[in-house]
Amino acid sequence: MTMDTLYELIGGNPSPYSRKLRAVMRYRRIPHIWRLTRPKMSPEIDAIKPKLIPILRFPDGTYRIDSTPLAHELEARHSERSIIPPDAADAFVCHLIEDYADEWGTKWMFHHRWKEDVTAAWAANWIAQDSLPTPQDAQGQAFAKFFHDRQRSRMALVGSTPATAELIESSYIKMLHILGAKLGGEHYLFGTRPSLADFALFGQLAQLSTDPWPLTILRKEAPILEGWVMVLDDASGVEGEWQPQAAWAAETRKALLARIGAEYLPFLHANATALKAGEKEVRVAIEGHTYTQDAFAYQGKCYVEILRRWQALPAAARAQLEPLLAETGCLPWLKVAN
Repeated sequence: MTMDTLYELIGGNPSPYSRKLRAVMRYRRIPHIWRLTRPKMSPEIDAIKPKLIPILRFPDGTYRIDSTPLAHELEARHSERSIIPPDAADAFVCHLIEDYADEWGTKWMFHHRWKEDVTAAWAANWIAQDSLPTPQDAQGQAFAKFFHDRQRSRMALVGSTPATAELIESSYIKMLHILGAKLGGEHYLFGTRPSLADFALFGQLAQLSTDPWPLTILRKEAPILEGWVMVLDDASGVEGEWQPQAAWAAETRKALLARIGAEYLPFLHANATALKAGEKEVRVAIEGHTYTQDAFAYQGKCYVEILRRWQALPAAARAQLEPLLAETGCLPWLKVAN
């Protein structure tokens, strides 16, 4: 096998999106090389802007970023072991849950990684060990301290503040209860084979089940998920079926949609409103809490894409989903002007 047929995935183990895409490629049996990022890499990689991980080098030598578009590009190029449910309505729900995990779930990860002193120090050292060829020397120690201080200074940018801590922490526990009640082993959101939504949740949980503080919570609230994460990290041997009507799968999706309707879609709408008005801050009421963070253009694009996908659904698929989305509080946020 040569680089003409091989992908190269460049990322980091402490990165939820790197772990998400690596798990996708392993499950789909797409031949690839996994490379850790290093301070000095090849000139073509150094030239990538913005240099966000994961970076995927395609067999033709081009480089691209952003885990969700990359997953869909791989779907277009490889038909085997698809991670998108074949039914249009299920595919929409899959996208909605994936986006929730990527954009709201990262708040669980970032908050629990950097709030507590002991876990923050542990995480900074792990990131240095993963990123540097000689992390034990003075340069490695300086990098760990720099990264620690930088990330803690950014907590408010992603909405992690003393005022929002209770909301984020309770959101994490609610998610654990939902997934821990029904998933485990080789049970996934749409059957006995994993979807892109499962891999997005996995990406965040791969961090939350490694960092000391959130791991302690996970082991208390949903211990079965630790094993679920281990299986999904390399599911190349998993053989399963799409079974969206299985009670455990349908109940889990419905419970996650209820969280999306209560937390994520109200936030996305408030963020879009702030961006449109040119306001710097997002402020939204979520289940009795006032959630604030800086307006974020990327999450504005996420909302546009969700609304586009909703409008693009065949009428029959929308009619099929509307009762479920209404019951879970999602529908009003999908019937707004784009």
